[in-house]
Amino acid sequence: MPETTKNILVIRFSSLGDVAITVPVLRALNQQYPELKITVLTRDFFAPFFRDLQNVSVFPVDLKGKHKGVFGLYKLARELNKNNHFYAIADLHNVLRSKILKKFVRCKRFVSIDKGRKEKRLLTYGKTFEPLKTTYERYADVFKTLGFTVDLSNPKFPNKGGLNQNIQNLIGSSSEKRIGIAPFAAHEGKMYPLDLMIKVIEELSKAHKVILFGGGNKEIDILNDFDRRFENVHNVAGKLSLEEELDLISNLDVMLSMDSGNAHMAAMLGIKVITIWGVTHPYAGFAPFNQPKDYTLLADREQFPLIPTSIYGNKYPKNYKEASRSITPETIIEKIKGVI
Repeated sequence: MPETTKNILVIRFSSLGDVAITVPVLRALNQQYPELKITVLTRDFFAPFFRDLQNVSVFPVDLKGKHKGVFGLYKLARELNKNNHFYAIADLHNVLRSKILKKFVRCKRFVSIDKGRKEKRLLTYGKTFEPLKTTYERYADVFKTLGFTVDLSNPKFPNKGGLNQNIQNLIGSSSEKRIGIAPFAAHEGKMYPLDLMIKVIEELSKAHKVILFGGGNKEIDILNDFDRRFENVHNVAGKLSLEEELDLISNLDVMLSMDSGNAHMAAMLGIKVITIWGVTHPYAGFAPFNQPKDYTLLADREQFPLIPTSIYGNKYPKNYKEASRSITPETIIEKIKGVI
């Protein structure tokens, strides 16, 4: 690496959705400042997210193993220092681990993301109700502070991935429009009721290929049941590597997702994403990248005025658990049909 090349260490350990959100920002940074070298410090599992980015490499972190605890972070810093000279550290996570790590890594310039915690508290406490800065913008602000203004207004996306034999065996080779559906989320308050989702899947599968995404044994069992019930429905959960999943998502005509990581994975690939929102709300800044506002389908705030009840959907009054039931299956179906 020439001495004039500036190497920026980007820290974002987790979660899946938050790491996926970094990709459009780093792609724009990469394209607008091709002289930069970017080292992304994240879980090895997420490495495929960055596969098409030039001058971007992933340095895998194992926070549950060899990099666990303060001593583990010290060992991580020694590994980073061994073969790298960092011009700056862009901390897109801003947690205790990243703050400790920055004390050990040899670098004099570092900027941490402003997560807007105060504004988000006011939003979830019902003190304000107005759109906050998006997470993409907050990431871009970090690089702007370091002297690299990132323009996100004209994004470019990777080409579609190839569908290998494993993928083709799962979804078939017919030429219908491909609709991805990811019906699960980390918290039940963010999910669309499954009895209504079945109606959505059944109707869409009459004329289109429906491909189901998810993870975890319980989710896979439910999705396998949907697969068996409807002829044109294909469950790929638990059957693909992350690279294969990205290839398949890049070939969708639209993705229907909750406020969850699948929405951000599809958005980072330039796919149209329809999102369903229960107890969370896009005003908190987590709407998928580069999607029209009318692609967000929101629970009725006249019925559920406390929305958003939390940023991550983990806190809500008992009677808010199925707030998204106020969105009819017909609304979702018509929106998807209109998009494709």
